[in-house]
Amino acid sequence: MTERTRRYNEGEIGDLRVVDDFLPPPGELVLREDTVKVTLALSRRSVDFFKREAGKARVPYQRMIRALVDAYAEQARKPKRSSLARKARS
Repeated sequence: MTERTRRYNEGEIGDLRVVDDFLPPPGELVLREDTVKVTLALSRRSVDFFKREAGKARVPYQRMIRALVDAYAEQARKPKRSSLARKARS
């Protein structure tokens, strides 16, 4: 045993107190998205692109494609200003 190694036996160690368990269970640490499995045919060049880019980012390519589709859907969901309102501002 080295000088830095200490061995404790039964008994008091010092001023200790029990701390309530405040951490959520492991299953609640990672939020799970509500997903739906679909079959989708993509071009080879698109899949190759996402595989290459996902490899650089070290994420699964399906997750990258899902993020792209989610971003598009979120943007398309926002109400668009009419072209008259844009022209009036110009």
